[in-house]
Amino acid sequence: MRVQIQVLSESEKTQVHERSLNILAKTGVRVDTERGRRILHAAGASVDESNHMVRLPPTLVEEALRLAPREFSLGGRRPGFSLPMNAGNSYLLADGGAVRVHDSITGERRPGTYADWLKATRLLEALDDVSIYWQMVEAGLTSDTPGDFVAYWCVLYSNYSKHIQEYVNRPDLTPWLLEVLQTVFGGKETVSRIHPISFLLCPFSPLVIEGQYTDAYLETTGWNIPAVLMPMPLMGTTSPASLISTILLGNCEVLAMLCLVQAACPGTPAIYAPMLAVIDPHSGQYNGGAVEHCLLGVGATEMARYYNLPVEAEAGGSDAPVPGIQAGYERALNWELPTLARPDILVGPGLLGGSTVLCLEQLMIDLEMARCCQRIAHGIDTAEDKWLDDVIASVGPGGSFLTQRSTRDSVRAGEWYFPQMGFHDSFEHWVSSGRHDLLEEARLKIEKILSADPPNPPDEPVLRELQRIEKRARCR
Repeated sequence: MRVQIQVLSESEKTQVHERSLNILAKTGVRVDTERGRRILHAAGASVDESNHMVRLPPTLVEEALRLAPREFSLGGRRPGFSLPMNAGNSYLLADGGAVRVHDSITGERRPGTYADWLKATRLLEALDDVSIYWQMVEAGLTSDTPGDFVAYWCVLYSNYSKHIQEYVNRPDLTPWLLEVLQTVFGGKETVSRIHPISFLLCPFSPLVIEGQYTDAYLETTGWNIPAVLMPMPLMGTTSPASLISTILLGNCEVLAMLCLVQAACPGTPAIYAPMLAVIDPHSGQYNGGAVEHCLLGVGATEMARYYNLPVEAEAGGSDAPVPGIQAGYERALNWELPTLARPDILVGPGLLGGSTVLCLEQLMIDLEMARCCQRIAHGIDTAEDKWLDDVIASVGPGGSFLTQRSTRDSVRAGEWYFPQMGFHDSFEHWVSSGRHDLLEEARLKIEKILSADPPNPPDEPVLRELQRIEKRARCR
């Protein structure tokens, strides 16, 4: 039986929904995209052009919820790669958006570079534990020029073959992305069918649908590209100072964006993905390691399940500036409960310093913690062949089960989780083997992975066509 967790009762989830309907109908949201206001007005919303306020009637919200697909899969360039949503699985997405890099050999913290980004991207490609890409470190790769924008996507698709979750920051750049996607996947129909990319849409908290990024997404209308609805209310600053009100505000913002996505193109896949977070009340800064994140991650997952929508949950990170004990316990505490709630996608591994610092060694350690959390979530198998009462009777008082066939079979069947990192032997062996260091182990694993050739390069004709697209983009 799988381990289960619950932080909101059925009546509390219903309250979140009903209060959200009330806020969206009476207060509404500010919609800073003219195209978005036109779409919502045509769908039945009340629009005040003087202040861009849009009020969404309950019927419009309920219709958007009805239209949103409950089941679809996220694909990628890798043959046969598919992540079914709402199927009981939970996939890892590496944390993204770092602006600095921690070098655990020198202790140096420095701005991210192209080499750091490429190394992180190649590592994510090789790690089967991570199923979805998010740009882990910003390194000046996506400037305002079409040429640099296309170059980023060309290099990304040359080094990564699983699912990509990204955004476009200007509507005039979206056609270039669509051309890249057609080249890599062989046409619009394939892109629409396999969903190799999902698009981040981040309403500004509180209650603002911003213009530029939203318009960039609306340029994909008709391509069936999944929308990841990701407001980021911060409890105590851009959200009221309680956990339940932060869940409520995030729910309002997800539903508002869902209304726009479904009004623009009914039936477009959407993922419920509020990144609910808290501040340090002493400094006002984002508190990545706060233990409340685990409760917010479960709350968001439960609200998505209330609507039967696919869900992406954030479980918190770590405020620790370097790898160590603090990063370990903050990660472990914040990930376990959301893992038990089993969101379709769980965001988290790889960053330190409140998700601002990339550390590849931390990524490797985080994945070990994630595997342990997954084992706990699988719970206790109570199938008939697991009770082994006949073996208990056979061995009898004072016996040993070590030599029993059932013990061997259980080892092979996964009754144990065998750690892939760390030291798990006697103190004497630890001393005699050189006093094992976890960071050094992580570094060696990274070096081994990156020394190998990229496992899934694109075909040469695709690479040549991508180069031609980049050349045209640089002439604009």
